[in-house]
Amino acid sequence: MVQQVATERTVEGLGVSSGIGIGFAYVVDSGRVRVPELRIAPGRADAELQRLRDAVIKARRQVSRLRGRLRSRARAMPQLSTEDFDYLLDAYLHMLRDSRLIRGAADRISRDRLSAEAAVQAEVAAIGTAFKEMNDSYLAARIDDIREVGNRLLQQLTKANPTPLSNVPRGSIIIADELTPADTAQLDPDSVVGIAAQLGGPQGHTAIMARALGLPAVLGAPGLLDIVRSGDPILLDGDVGQVIINPTPRSLLSFQQRQGARRREEKELRRLKGQPAVTRDGVAIGLQANVELPIEMDHVVEVGACGIGLLRTEFLFLSRPQMPSEDEQYEVLRSIIVRCGGVPVTVRTLDLGGDKGGAAMIGQFGESAASPLGLRGIRLSLARSEVLDVQFCAILRAAAHGPVRIMLPMVTTVEEVRAARDILGRAARRLLRRGVPIPSALPPLGAMIEVPGAALTAEALARACDFFAIGSNDLTMYTLAIDRADERVAHLYNPLHLGVMRMIEYAAATARAFGIPCSICGEIAGDPRFTALLLGLGFRELSMAPASIPRVKKRVLELDIPKAQERAKAMMNESDPLRLQMLLDDIRTPEAERDAC
Repeated sequence: MVQQVATERTVEGLGVSSGIGIGFAYVVDSGRVRVPELRIAPGRADAELQRLRDAVIKARRQVSRLRGRLRSRARAMPQLSTEDFDYLLDAYLHMLRDSRLIRGAADRISRDRLSAEAAVQAEVAAIGTAFKEMNDSYLAARIDDIREVGNRLLQQLTKANPTPLSNVPRGSIIIADELTPADTAQLDPDSVVGIAAQLGGPQGHTAIMARALGLPAVLGAPGLLDIVRSGDPILLDGDVGQVIINPTPRSLLSFQQRQGARRREEKELRRLKGQPAVTRDGVAIGLQANVELPIEMDHVVEVGACGIGLLRTEFLFLSRPQMPSEDEQYEVLRSIIVRCGGVPVTVRTLDLGGDKGGAAMIGQFGESAASPLGLRGIRLSLARSEVLDVQFCAILRAAAHGPVRIMLPMVTTVEEVRAARDILGRAARRLLRRGVPIPSALPPLGAMIEVPGAALTAEALARACDFFAIGSNDLTMYTLAIDRADERVAHLYNPLHLGVMRMIEYAAATARAFGIPCSICGEIAGDPRFTALLLGLGFRELSMAPASIPRVKKRVLELDIPKAQERAKAMMNESDPLRLQMLLDDIRTPEAERDAC
């Protein structure tokens, strides 16, 4: 009998949590429930509405029980804190109250005479379509949470029993259609060596939870379940987003070598945690973290960030039926600031509008709020000044617990900064009258430089601002008129475009001339290839994803400022894109230059 040898197959996806996984496939049912679109008989609507209400109550109890189990698990796993999932499960509980999902499903039962199951499924699909049309990866990731809540309702309505993931064989790589954040939080890193799923993206809670657990993960890998069976040998590359099924001995050896090299590098990088990021010629560089959700704070502390250069506050507003109160915002911000232990936290005010929708706000403004060129960022906050006032009050109260800066998104005019400063001053005076503790001096107020109009009028803005933070991602998009979500033009997105780099250079130089700090917080800040260029342009504060800090620090320690300035000058005088790329990749360290001699 001739034994058939399995052929190596490769599936490409999105690397959402870095690392190498070598193990065996453990294929799981993701627990997603699909139901037919059943109509109900006239007069059955009240009974179906009651079934929906009962399912909501049972789903809330299920989430509460899950929180209790996960809290017990966190006590045994130091890499997880209760905050890692408390915020997430709180969001689920909010959606299981009077959310758009619940209201929409009830309306479909009454209006369209759908069964409770079909109504929930239809409403989840409708919300998902609306979010996807906004072409924003951050917002698209939030639909994962809505699908998770919808699925929990469907499980209650259909009495489905999902497969538990708390006990899987050692050396398993979890393979699924979709893995929920709650499921991911229950995985044991001592047994599971990686995650791969057909659905999901880098900004979803599942990806964030995988990074908190230190598990390599590849999401958004279409067709994966068509060719993987439980027990198949698997190689997983969370850096480039690749899953190899039934690898050849050559592929296996290559991954084992890379895994060994990576472990040695990570060991070396861990030794840098307590070492200041100082160039060879003694210039200190502030490496700060971008934070999207509270569950990332453990990683921020772990990598030794010298502060938070960008705390996004949208998570407080999304997936909610109403605005968060001042007290709710204060408690979350206070916990983050306290965990930072005295290092500065830069809080960006609400950046909804355009491609980032919030059910509690955007529906009131129609098409303008849905346009990336419409009522968004600081414009939307000033149009709803009472919302900004509440947020400022929460930030000021939290600032009594540690150093804080306030950053305004999508600024285009000096008048916007002045209007925001007036609202901040009024909020502070009102808190003082209430006897609420706030800092004796108001936190610095700064602007994100992320549109060409702001970059080109940096001199005027510098007179009104206490600091700048350059958002290179949006600045590149708006300067080049490129939508990265459109695959037909995404390849044209290029932060090295001379027009983009000159705006960055001008804004940074203007900040220096006026004596105000200027950081950069786009993707290029976390790419070690760009570190020498950015230092050469004068940046001394870089803010990035926490996982990028160790490698950027290593690069900083290898550089000296005069060499970086020399190369940056050469690049700013070059217009050939290929030549620019060569200059970027060829900034060598002093050791490399000596070796080349």
